[in-house]
Amino acid sequence: MIGIFDSGLGGLTALKEMRRLIPGEDIVYFGDTGRVPYGSRSRETIIKYALQDMNFLMSKKVDAVLIACGTVSSTAIDVIRAEYPETPILGVVDSAAREAVRITGNKKIGVIATATTIGSGAFRKKLLEADPGVQVYETACPLFVPLVENGFISDDDEVARLVAERYLADIKASGADTLILGCTHYPIITGVISKVLPGVKIVSSSKAAAEDLAKKLPPPEKKSGTVEYYVSDEPYGFEKTASIFLETKLDDNLVTRIDIEKY
Repeated sequence: MIGIFDSGLGGLTALKEMRRLIPGEDIVYFGDTGRVPYGSRSRETIIKYALQDMNFLMSKKVDAVLIACGTVSSTAIDVIRAEYPETPILGVVDSAAREAVRITGNKKIGVIATATTIGSGAFRKKLLEADPGVQVYETACPLFVPLVENGFISDDDEVARLVAERYLADIKASGADTLILGCTHYPIITGVISKVLPGVKIVSSSKAAAEDLAKKLPPPEKKSGTVEYYVSDEPYGFEKTASIFLETKLDDNLVTRIDIEKY
């Protein structure tokens, strides 16, 4: 059984990919919708939240965890691994950096993420470790998360397009041929981003991480696994947007609200 957590809806991008790659695996998903976004929090607060998220997943007896949150992956993953040394824990930074370096043609790579992730320098560090010759162009896009959480996810949504044009102007001007979506919420609006940056190769950090994790897991014995959904706020908004993105109806009884502060 795999555990996946994120500050909200973003981790669904990883869940969707895991279901495609290993449909027989059971998954427990937690979205911390009551405390989203993480990207504007202090490192101390992010660590506190991440450990509570992790504690909850471990209470469900998961065998491995995918941290489907760029902010946690870039600022707190070492702390989490130290707390749970026996549990395989994968973040999204390393996988995305390797994939971007592999596919770039002109060695100009853009990175968009939350302010905390960009400030950590984690993506820049991993990209330069993979290839010291790449040029990295980074931009924080803090409004993308609330746009996704509030359902502004259509490819032709005018609000999302205007925000994307503002945020992505510098990366467009840089001539980067590859863009890392360093926050797992961002792949949900890939259509909007691609319209602003036509021809640019998109690397979803959650997709890259899910592919890496799938390679490390033994084949499941079942052909069809189960998914349990948990959130820390009212399930309705989560259910509505998740149903659109996952292309499957999430009924009220499929999403459970928990008190994450107890963990």
